[in-house]
Amino acid sequence: MSPYTVISSNDTAVVMIDPQNDVLSERGLAWKLVGESIKDNKTIENMEQLFQAAKDGGFEVFISPHYFYPTDYGWKFNGPLEQDELDEKMFARRGVLNLEGFSGSGADWLERFKPYIEDGKTIIASPHRIWGPQTNDLVLQLRKRRINKIILGGMLANICVESHLREFLEQGFEVIVARDATAAPRHPEWGDGYTAAIINYKFLAHAVLATDEVVAAMK
Repeated sequence: MSPYTVISSNDTAVVMIDPQNDVLSERGLAWKLVGESIKDNKTIENMEQLFQAAKDGGFEVFISPHYFYPTDYGWKFNGPLEQDELDEKMFARRGVLNLEGFSGSGADWLERFKPYIEDGKTIIASPHRIWGPQTNDLVLQLRKRRINKIILGGMLANICVESHLREFLEQGFEVIVARDATAAPRHPEWGDGYTAAIINYKFLAHAVLATDEVVAAMK
């Protein structure tokens, strides 16, 4: 067995990126681009498997969410996907301290994940402001709990998940990616983000495993 598939709740955590309606719900603003990838990978079912295995096995779970606040619409320059998100008001919230209209919105958690996320034990980091965790407190939260190894899943495979992976590696974490607990856009001009992500995961991550393999190693 690879040393990277020896998993212990003593130093390993599950990190889920953006388990939110806009990228996972059929009513979400990104569904037209990500829906087929989600269906092909059974992403939602596999993310739930990871949540359940973590809770059953005593693994800590961390969430890195994506939110846009009204003041963010004053940004003076953006990349193409950032601009699409802002134009579509994806992950939009009324404000940092305002939860009016949040429940059931595109920024809210996917409903079937709420029992795992809202159990009073899951650590919800501050939002990442673009793609990676450099702009939120996720690494601090992990370090404060002496987490050294991360099981990574969530959305979007080639954007936020890959950005988190790269930063975790630079920060000295060992990272296992659950390859089918994620999905990505299929864009008519930009290409298949999932294919791009899997190639990069294989070059970068310590292990790239199916969710079933990850869950088996967690037992």
